Amino acid sequence: MSQSSSSSHDSAHSLHDSFRHRNHRTSHSQQYANSTSTTNPFSILFENNDPQPSSNSSTKIPPQKQPPDFELQDTDVTTVFLDSFPEQTQEIISSSRDAIKNQPQTTVTTVPSKEPELELELELELEPEPEPEPEPEPEPASSSGFPHKRSAYWRRKPLRRIWHPHSSSSSPSPSFSSSSSSSPSSSSTSKSSRNSARRRTQHSSFPNISTNNNENNPFFLKNLKSRAWARLNPPLKQNHSNTPPDVEPTKIPSDSRYPEVRASVPNTDDFDLPQNTLRMWVIGLIMVTIGSTVNTIFFLHSPLFSISTFVASMVAWPLGRAWERFVPNKKILGIYLNPSPFNLKEHALITIMASVSFGEGASYMTDIVLTLRHFYGIQFGWGFNIIGAICTQAIGYSFAGIVRRILVYPASMIWPSTLVTTTFLTNIHLNVNHVANGWHISRLHLFMFVMIVCFIWSWIPSFLCPFLSDFGVLTWLTPNNVIINQLFGTTSGLGLLPITFDWNQITGYIGSPLIPPFFAIGNIFASIIIIFWIVCPIIHYSNVWYGHYLPMSGNETFDRYQNVYNVTRILTPRKVFDLQMYKNYSPMFLPTAFAVSYGLSFASISSTLVHTLFFHGREILFFWRNSRKEPDDIHMHLMKRYKEAPDWWYLLCLIIFLTMSIVLVRAWDTDMPVWALFLALFIAFLMLIPVGMIYALTNISVGLNVITEFIVGYLVPGRPIAMMLFKTFGYITNYQAIKFLEGIKLGHYMKISPRLMFVAQLSATIWGGVVQLGALSWAETNIDNLCTTEQSAGFTCSAARVFFNASVIWGVIGPQRLLSNGSLYSKTPYFFLVGGLLPLFSWFFLKKYPKSPIRHIHWPVFFTGTGYIPPATAYNYGAYCAVGYFFGYWVKRKYFGWWAKYNYTLSAGLDLGLAWASLVIFVILLSPNVKKPSWWGYTVVKNTADYQSLPLVQLKEGSSFGPTQW
Repeated sequence: MSQSSSSSHDSAHSLHDSFRHRNHRTSHSQQYANSTSTTNPFSILFENNDPQPSSNSSTKIPPQKQPPDFELQDTDVTTVFLDSFPEQTQEIISSSRDAIKNQPQTTVTTVPSKEPELELELELELEPEPEPEPEPEPEPASSSGFPHKRSAYWRRKPLRRIWHPHSSSSSPSPSFSSSSSSSPSSSSTSKSSRNSARRRTQHSSFPNISTNNNENNPFFLKNLKSRAWARLNPPLKQNHSNTPPDVEPTKIPSDSRYPEVRASVPNTDDFDLPQNTLRMWVIGLIMVTIGSTVNTIFFLHSPLFSISTFVASMVAWPLGRAWERFVPNKKILGIYLNPSPFNLKEHALITIMASVSFGEGASYMTDIVLTLRHFYGIQFGWGFNIIGAICTQAIGYSFAGIVRRILVYPASMIWPSTLVTTTFLTNIHLNVNHVANGWHISRLHLFMFVMIVCFIWSWIPSFLCPFLSDFGVLTWLTPNNVIINQLFGTTSGLGLLPITFDWNQITGYIGSPLIPPFFAIGNIFASIIIIFWIVCPIIHYSNVWYGHYLPMSGNETFDRYQNVYNVTRILTPRKVFDLQMYKNYSPMFLPTAFAVSYGLSFASISSTLVHTLFFHGREILFFWRNSRKEPDDIHMHLMKRYKEAPDWWYLLCLIIFLTMSIVLVRAWDTDMPVWALFLALFIAFLMLIPVGMIYALTNISVGLNVITEFIVGYLVPGRPIAMMLFKTFGYITNYQAIKFLEGIKLGHYMKISPRLMFVAQLSATIWGGVVQLGALSWAETNIDNLCTTEQSAGFTCSAARVFFNASVIWGVIGPQRLLSNGSLYSKTPYFFLVGGLLPLFSWFFLKKYPKSPIRHIHWPVFFTGTGYIPPATAYNYGAYCAVGYFFGYWVKRKYFGWWAKYNYTLSAGLDLGLAWASLVIFVILLSPNVKKPSWWGYTVVKNTADYQSLPLVQLKEGSSFGPTQW
């Protein structure tokens, strides 16, 4: 649909700059305003305006239920944009004019338009009668055939004024006139004008900003059909109320009391919108299959790459619209193929399915399978893999269902991460293409353009010119200078000049820098500067941990001969630790950045707990005490219209997946006792409410991986397989439960049926786990030298190697030998103390100096933000923070309109373009007839000390370093 340029109406501080209104509406609005004597604007309210099949089709749309009436408030505003209605709606308005010429109690006022666009707003106030009439007498009908009062309990007040989007509060109020005095106009709207109105999605409701004067707020817009219809046609009920019998009308709020929720989540619901459609299931499962496959394959790559949930949501949008346009609405086996336009609830369900299946990359079970096969030489078979993938991913859903009434249903549990998704989905379905800082292009067109450009460009740094990806100029000029390579290197160095032209280097490990807020980017960059660019070199070159004999950074562990640590030399044939073999071989040495990263992991746990206690403790305590007592908000009232998923569904899942878990640890030789399984699940469930509450209120995620590694290292020492499974059941079960709760909250905000949510999340999780195993098996069969440093295409399994090293550190050697008094890394547990004291210092300091710059330091983010080092390097984080600063700070401050409209779309386009390019390049490289480039730009990176991970001091053959006893 073509669109003309709208006049400039930017407001840099507007929270809803993206909700600008479409432009070419002048003709429709003026025709309607000039025909008030012959047109009843509410005739649409008495018709079903869902799209119907064409006249030459025998297929009919199944009848839909009337929208619920109990969620509506006593006073509301209904906004009508005539030209945004479907074409069928325009015909209803045109055909009903003659029948309702003299509608009483209707006043329409016009305001001459001096602007290129005109919007028409009709305010309708509906008030409940104080006392119901037990048996109302029939009222005389008006000339239009409708009674003066629509029911015994509601009366309609006259329409009061017309709102113009460009009028200011200082402009004179519009005059009021009677409908009988309005001049007549043509009896029907022109067909060309009607056809210019594109068939919109469903009756979308705008997210509104709650203010004291809602009638002057252009964003206080409500769903036309489900709200206005129910007001004018309420069913006669004995309780004389628009609420359920057990709810008092005065206790139903009009919107959430939290401004973040009011600004992001619609406070209306269209109960008629189809959710459980064939289109949703087909597109959702396709996205789960593609996303799980891509994320699993590139989980093996270095640097990592993964498709985010935003990319899946953006791809689902054109697929849904194409289905809506091209698939006929035929009925097959009782299922309609295309029952309605692609709507917001279908899109939300697809997004949730993508989130729970591959939103966080590959599952932990792929780490376990890779580690067992490629590093321990153990293959348990497909039965172990499938049972492990299902039970480790899905058992958390049972826990989520048990605590959902505490962590999801209370209004105080806002879950900030879901608000970004609700805003994104609502924006894309409104499809309002306003002008943003002079840019007219729509989001969808920009997405397609950026995706194509990124697809083409990614061939250059990924295949033709790799030096543009690892742009370490100083290492090229001095390839044999170890100090320069350690400081400025991109592979095993600190990357002090983080310049890259490869989007994969920026987002591969950490994700898109366009998504997090700038305060998080700033704290991460401060951590990189202080910890890795200042502290790490001091520790390394002072030879505290024998840094002269080790690389500065890396994901490998080393022995005292400067070789990669050979774990098979300290394990028995049953893969159990042997102390005498360990003493005969060597202690384990870690690169400096690797050892520091473990210290940061310790500090992140204590800093998160202390920061949450002192900075959010009072509000968490308040919400904890009142979460079960606080009254339901508008979203909870709207959700009561849908059937709740029974608790026994979740308990049944718990029994099934717990049984599968017991079979997993006992049917195969895992060396894990059943009591250890129950202990791991108990830790996951015990920490679910506090960890989930912290995440729901502060968006801070507290990982249990270090705690579980500590516990299993002391309780079940020397058993690496048991350590990996204990960590998975203790940490991933808790993490997956929180992700499930996040999806349930998103469905709560988007008004998704809880029973459908249960089936969709569980199905996507199970299917995604199976697909990931299939993709992993294909990669092991078709990729040569997988998980080795000789792999030419970069599939070195860097993330799985870190997982393997963790199993050796905590599961084989154990914390009592690495961290106890007298051991090499005995000082790293002091990071627990550092992480706990720094937030406490900030809290006391800000009590006295609240305006101090220290208020910008967020210690949990400071310590946890660099958690992907290794396998990532400071070079990746430096480039990530530079891009995040440019878009999250500079562009957002100077061009807020552009940022609000295009930021997330740009991120999704770059991610998807890179994904397609990486897949095509990967397939091409599998062909034996394809020869890789061999020119300078391809080999210069590999001929440096940085790429070869050379230490400052290189031992002679047969020499060793380190302590004499261990």
